[in-house]
Amino acid sequence: MKKLLRIDASLRKEGSHSRHLADYFEKNWLKAHPTGKVIYKDLTKTEIPHLKNETVEAFHIPLKEQNKINKQATRLSDKLILELKSADYVLISSPLYNLNIPSTLKSYLDHIVRSDHTFRVNKDGSYQGLLKNTKAYVITTKGETYKGTAMASLDFQEPYLKTIFGFINLELKAIFSLEGTAYPELLEKNNKIQQEKILMNLQNI
Repeated sequence: MKKLLRIDASLRKEGSHSRHLADYFEKNWLKAHPTGKVIYKDLTKTEIPHLKNETVEAFHIPLKEQNKINKQATRLSDKLILELKSADYVLISSPLYNLNIPSTLKSYLDHIVRSDHTFRVNKDGSYQGLLKNTKAYVITTKGETYKGTAMASLDFQEPYLKTIFGFINLELKAIFSLEGTAYPELLEKNNKIQQEKILMNLQNI
């Protein structure tokens, strides 16, 4: 049985373009995997706090040497990493907030990007991602049009996600970028384009 870990980061429940497109992806992913299971994580409901100093300190203490306080500090990170590693596919939907990802999604990534769990530092100082056989899809939404315009350099969302996924060896299969959501006619046109891209990608899994 294939597992899809779906993570939604939009603050909006109603009228969220990223959630709506993620619904479309999930529906068609289930058609491709009739016996598949979707693990759903809504970052407006699942509280993932910003990292605290005691958590970061505990990250660097070997498990055998951790006390009860250390284990408590890393419990959420342990759970999120185990959940991620158990998934065959990951879908993250994220609007663009202030030129980057929502802080809730950043908090999630801070908990899962962890030394000796999802990446390691080799003896020569190089970094190695540790995730295996997990494929990722990303849905991004933007009110304006960025690609191919003077605003392209202001998009730190997609470059960051590509980089951090590569860092932990999470295989990024596709980004579905829905732009121009502030303009109804452009939104309708671009939404259809992204839906077609989703269908094309799901035919190959």
